[in-house]
Formats: sequence, C-alpha cells, structure tokens
Amino acid sequence: MLEKLLKCPVIPVIVINDAADAEPLAEALLEGGMNVIEVTCRTAAAEAALKNIKKAFPEMLVGAGTVVTMDQAKMCIDVGVDFGLAPGLNPATVTYFSDHETLFVPGVMTPSEIEQGLSLGCKMLKFFPAGAAGGPNLLKNLAAPYASHQIKFCPTGGVNLENMTDYLSLSCVSAIGGSWLATQQQIADKNWSVITEQVKAALVRATSIS
Repeated sequence: MLEKLLKCPVIPVIVINDAADAEPLAEALLEGGMNVIEVTCRTAAAEAALKNIKKAFPEMLVGAGTVVTMDQAKMCIDVGVDFGLAPGLNPATVTYFSDHETLFVPGVMTPSEIEQGLSLGCKMLKFFPAGAAGGPNLLKNLAAPYASHQIKFCPTGGVNLENMTDYLSLSCVSAIGGSWLATQQQIADKNWSVITEQVKAALVRATSIS
C-alpha cells in the first residue's frame, strides 16, 4: 500500500457531512483522474461514507484522516480502509494499524516526532500544519538530517494550487494533502463538475514538475 500511495502526488482531504454525497464525490474525483481519497473522521457521516466508497469503487485508495482516538482507529480497521492518517503521532495508534497490517501516516512537526515515527517503523509522515509551521523551507531543513532513512512526507494544512509545487519539488515530499480540491460548501452544493475540474488542474500542476 505504501508503494501505491507514494505514486499519488495529490491526496484530497475531504470532510463529508452527508454519507449520501460520498459516492458522487468519489466519482467526481475519479473522473478528474484521481484514484485516492482521504475522508476525515471529523463528522458522524465518516464511517458510512468510507463504507460507501469502499464498496462502490474498489479501484480507489480509500484513506481515513484525522484518526485521533482508538475508537476511530478500530472503526477504520473494521471498515477496511487502505490507509489512515492523523494530525499528530500517537504510538498506540501507529502500533494498532501496524498490528492490522494497514498503512498509517502520523503527523509530525519536530525532529523528535520524526525520530519517534522512525522508531515505530513509519516510512511516510504527514507534515502538519505545513503552512503555519513554516512551509517548504522549514520542511526542507527539518527533513535533511533524515535523508538517509528515505522517509517521505505529505505536507497538509495551508497547501493550495498556488504553492503545491513548492512542496512537491522537494525530494523528501511524495504527496501533498489538499482540502481545496473539494470544499465542504462545494460538496453540500453538489458541484461535482467543479470538483472534477479542480482535480484536473491540481494533477496538471503536479505533473509539471516531474
């Protein structure tokens, strides 16, 4: 799963308030050329949304984001998500996913957290909140001492179409996470065609630096 996720330069970070929107949203992403999704566990609809997407689109990499409690971790494993992510690093959560042979990407912002992630066997880390923490320059300097470990980062938070290539041009970055690809308002308004076009634009921007 790590190898598959490393091939995805852009991961849409999605908040779904109505599980009925999950399938048309996933279809809009796929139509734009994106076969990965991160549904955050911030709403009561998250579990049903994850189930709906997993069932309807087996070709899609379905991840659960904002996994911050053990109950959420257990829900993710029960649903059968392909991977999980969190804004922080909780060793218990990392271990739980590992014990269930499911990829987990914890969030880090300091050298100590990176080293803790390495000690737990993490090969991919979420740099969060990327923009507020210091952006591409901070991440470049933060990751430099760990280059020999070949760990990859997914900056999220404050990343957008305008600055995404600043992150993706860093050798330590394999993907960026973006909430602008499908905003809560766009989902509520069912602007599926707009979301598809945003996805296409992001992928064009991502491939421009490869």
